[in-house]
Amino acid sequence: MTALDQGGAAARHARFWSELPVSARVTGGLLALALLAIVIVPFLPGYDPFGQNLVAGYLLPFEAEGGRFYLLGADALGRDIASRLVLAARVSLAIALIAVAISVVIGVTLGLIAGFARGAAEAVIMGIADLQLSIPRVLLLIAVTAVVGPSLVNLTLLMGLTSWVSYGRVARAMTLSLREREFVLSAITQGASAAWNIRKHMLPNVVPQMVIMGSFELSQVMILEASLSYLGLGIQPPMPSLGLMVSEGQTALEINPWLSILPGMAIFILVAGIQFLSQSFTAERAAASTTATAWR
Repeated sequence: MTALDQGGAAARHARFWSELPVSARVTGGLLALALLAIVIVPFLPGYDPFGQNLVAGYLLPFEAEGGRFYLLGADALGRDIASRLVLAARVSLAIALIAVAISVVIGVTLGLIAGFARGAAEAVIMGIADLQLSIPRVLLLIAVTAVVGPSLVNLTLLMGLTSWVSYGRVARAMTLSLREREFVLSAITQGASAAWNIRKHMLPNVVPQMVIMGSFELSQVMILEASLSYLGLGIQPPMPSLGLMVSEGQTALEINPWLSILPGMAIFILVAGIQFLSQSFTAERAAASTTATAWR
């Protein structure tokens, strides 16, 4: 990258951040603090998301019991809420990242095959995609989870396997457009195989769009995970989940409403922050693309 390109990128970044509304800056700051807590808190003394102390049950935030200080209070079994929130957020982020990765790999692979091969392969792949789209995703997840059983692994795989359609359709549409371009037709006339064309020409053009879509999908997967856990079909105790913590806290709203408020706030901060980052990433790519087009 030349000095001119670096200067232009720095100017775009400065202009972008200066034009951000206050709400976006606040959301981004809260997300940064949340991610910092997720990284640092597990290394602090007293971190124990599973340790029980019945004497400290329903302890309010900033209270102490038995010589131990509970920053965000304790649940019905006396487990530290701060420790459980951090672990639940880490698990939720891990599930979202793995599920999105599975969806992207499956969707891009099938979309490239359907767009380049056409014919029967395209009909079968798009038929499966249309069939899956006809079933509401939440209902499909609930039905399949009820059959195979709720668990961390099952939840991650199911959300990954039920999210590939949008990636596949976009990858197919982009491949249909690219396969008619001169550089692809030239390679075909010179004897290049379909696999070579897909690897050299299609994939590098499709992947950036998939990254943008995946950044948007992360927050949706986190909401789905929290919803299923809230219904008892996601992560199972004693492993903490943000949605499960909201559900468990509802039984003690009069005693300690923070048991439901804090995980609900954590869900909002993570989801809103990720949405903000994905939108900023999209805006940055659009600005870079516009600049590149102008220079041409």
